[in-house]
Amino acid sequence: MTVKEYLQTYTGKSDALASASYFGTFAVFLGALCLAIQLAGTWYLAAPLVVLTAFAGVRLYVLQHDCGHHSLFVSRRANEIAGYVMSTFTLSPFRAMKVNHDMHHAYLGNLDHRETTEIYTMTLREWNAASVWQRLYYRLYRNPLIMLPIGGVFTFILRYRWPKNTVKIGVWGVLTHDALLLGLLVALYLLFGWTGPVVFGCVAFVSGNIGVFLVYLQHNFEDTYWDRKPDLDFRQAALQGSSALDLGWWFDLGTGNIAYHDIHHFNPAIPSYRLRKCHHAMPAEFAMRRIRWPEALRSFRLKLWDEDAARLVPFPGRSSSVAVPAE
Repeated sequence: MTVKEYLQTYTGKSDALASASYFGTFAVFLGALCLAIQLAGTWYLAAPLVVLTAFAGVRLYVLQHDCGHHSLFVSRRANEIAGYVMSTFTLSPFRAMKVNHDMHHAYLGNLDHRETTEIYTMTLREWNAASVWQRLYYRLYRNPLIMLPIGGVFTFILRYRWPKNTVKIGVWGVLTHDALLLGLLVALYLLFGWTGPVVFGCVAFVSGNIGVFLVYLQHNFEDTYWDRKPDLDFRQAALQGSSALDLGWWFDLGTGNIAYHDIHHFNPAIPSYRLRKCHHAMPAEFAMRRIRWPEALRSFRLKLWDEDAARLVPFPGRSSSVAVPAE
């Protein structure tokens, strides 16, 4: 049996499992959100509920992402409807997210199409040829203290109000999505006063940080894969260029198993509720290297793709900067 044949055995969809995941996640999200709003005056009680709601929001985004691949429910129509419903709560217009994400899958690992990646990566050669201002901008961009909080706010709260390719995909769909999101915020205000939208904003901020954390680690680690055509290999790009994060059962539960990103990229038809089992039941000859917490956190030191060494590396030291000065 090949890897492709093995993964194919986990592509079966179950409306029962999908519904349990879908409605269960919504119940946790809405229940924890309302309770956090009610307890907002007592921060040490509200804060854990905000984090719980944020993880439920990340799960909703993962399920919406499944719907974009038509891999959550059996029928295409059910996936489309569920995806549109979740989009208001994930702050991500469904159609725009789907098209942009499909491009990400199509150009994974392609050095000539890095614009389709969620986190932009500069090569070491480009760094050596960059100006002082280009280096400064990239250093700030890749700083996790900036990338996570500011990147989360920019992407999910600001950028998704008018995503890239909006004009090509459909302006009215994005405007409708934004109107529904505004309606949700108004409803929270009418029900709970300003506390409702403020707590929802806190949830969006925390979930955005979690989302960027995941997006970064899914493709930014030392032994990842980048190449150019005609040498670009899809199998390597999917299995080597995407990570398998083993960060614990609770983390997998809170993030919808999307941490097993290597097998997802190789076969996006595998539903999120089967990804963990698929990865852990994999025969020894196919076993993928897993990244655990220590290596995951160290990966944030890696900034540039070294085409000669074929690995992600930190910024060059002071001696390297002197040897190859910026132009």
